Amino acid sequence: MTFLVNDPEKFPAEAVAGFAAAYSTYVQPVHGGVVRTGASPKGEVSIVVGGGSGHYPAFAGWVGQGMAHGAVCGNIFSSPSASQATSVCRAADNGGGTIIMFGNYAGDVLHFGNAAEQLRAEGRDVRIFTISDDIASNTADNHLDRRGIAGDLLVVKTTGAAAAEGMDIDAVEAVATRANARTRTLGVAFTGCTFPGASEPLFEVEPGTFGLGLGIHGEPGISEHEMMSSDDIAAMIIGKLLEEEPERGQGDHPYTGRVAVLVNGLGATKYEEMFVFYGAVKRMLEERGLAIVGPVVDEQVTSLDMAGVSLSLMFLDDELERLWLAPADTPAYRVGNVGAARAGERRVVVDEEQAAIEAGAPESAEQARVVARVLAAFEERAREVEHELGRMDSVAGDGDHGQGMVLGTSAAAKAAREAVDAGAGARTLLARAGAAWSEGAGGTAGALWGGALAKVGAGLSDDAATDEAGLLAAVVDGVRSFVTMGGAQVGDKTIVDASEPFAEALAAAFDAPGGALVDAWESAAQVAEDAAAGTARFAATKGRARTHGEKSVGTPDPGATSFAILMKVVPQVIK
Repeated sequence: MTFLVNDPEKFPAEAVAGFAAAYSTYVQPVHGGVVRTGASPKGEVSIVVGGGSGHYPAFAGWVGQGMAHGAVCGNIFSSPSASQATSVCRAADNGGGTIIMFGNYAGDVLHFGNAAEQLRAEGRDVRIFTISDDIASNTADNHLDRRGIAGDLLVVKTTGAAAAEGMDIDAVEAVATRANARTRTLGVAFTGCTFPGASEPLFEVEPGTFGLGLGIHGEPGISEHEMMSSDDIAAMIIGKLLEEEPERGQGDHPYTGRVAVLVNGLGATKYEEMFVFYGAVKRMLEERGLAIVGPVVDEQVTSLDMAGVSLSLMFLDDELERLWLAPADTPAYRVGNVGAARAGERRVVVDEEQAAIEAGAPESAEQARVVARVLAAFEERAREVEHELGRMDSVAGDGDHGQGMVLGTSAAAKAAREAVDAGAGARTLLARAGAAWSEGAGGTAGALWGGALAKVGAGLSDDAATDEAGLLAAVVDGVRSFVTMGGAQVGDKTIVDASEPFAEALAAAFDAPGGALVDAWESAAQVAEDAAAGTARFAATKGRARTHGEKSVGTPDPGATSFAILMKVVPQVIK
């Protein structure tokens, strides 16, 4: 991904725009992603899929008849923002309710969950559904806490077919639940993947080896193995997947011994290699008495330019089999014949106008200018440490934290400049900067930082300046929102390991005799820096790094580190 690139930060947006232009008969662009070009039947349940970019055809490539009605497209490997999700959901709505489907990642859960709450407040029936097919990411007993990878295709396809059949939202959701419960995936990586414009991959696989249990965000495998033949790799994966094969003939929707199969390329594995691999998969499954239904050998959920392959199985019942084989026509996935398209009916999309910025009182506007200078300094510092934060994140995560911090801080700084130009007060500036950070960065960190800025702003006023005690209270509330929003605790090896000690030290130093906010902040920032460095001593137990927790020992948490780095910037600016 280092060749056809203009500005790496604009790469995802340019890719979506080019995709929409190339497939204009299928999709049209809206804020946050794409929706179907053609109209859908009134009252049909709308299926909205989404997640980070870098996985094409997932997710925009699945928008079309028989599958999804819209796709929300985030930055590379980062979840879209809540505002992007609400925009796409409104544009895709047919009046029958909406199911938002996405892989089970913390950032997606936060952003899509917030979007669903906003849409429900408008009177819409919106459900969120997390796909959790990756057996490498948790135990069978914790299937619903696994992450979603290539099995997304099978679950979305059957769910989209249920909606196309005219089922109501409860029935469609029930199909999604059963499809997810019956889908299992495991994959291998032969090389790492490289961000657009980057000179080095997020992680490397030693020559002559492969990583088992890869993640689609650049997370390395959970174990390394000496290279073996395609047949041997197929046997290893099939053996692990079939450990979770359900019993046949049990329950209301009995498993029939028939399976949907997806051999999925991760971005740089040639189709001829995948055909060799599928030959072994077919033979081995049939030797175990399984019948394959509608096999797919294709790139469907990629990881930029990673070389690797995954195998997904859906253990079918009669209804799931019918839905799996039902017609669909999208840019990247087609099966059967959907019949005459509703070509004469175009989905009408109305873009919402951004609310005008109201001016605040002069005293509050002056504080807003100081905040804007802080956010500008955040962006400058984030750019300086981007690559180091990415390196730290790649040890046990997906390597995108540095990029996410640059995207978030730059979006927040831009929004702050616009607010200052309009004479906004501190409360309004922080609210707009928080929303911009969330949308610009996406991902868990984007949601947390965006929410924290908005929380700080909620403690300030547009009508008057806030004194130091009020500023302290607002900042402490904002910093402590990392716990309430993300659910992590000190010791989980997250941003909270630096933010909580910072909040405690800030309040204590300010309350000391003669305490001033800038001096208290300076000492608290040092506490945060020390706490962030201390996270190198223990393993991660939460977030994407959890599945590679032991690998994180010896490396500080990137989220805690970036928090401490930015906190040290503030006294330098306000002095």
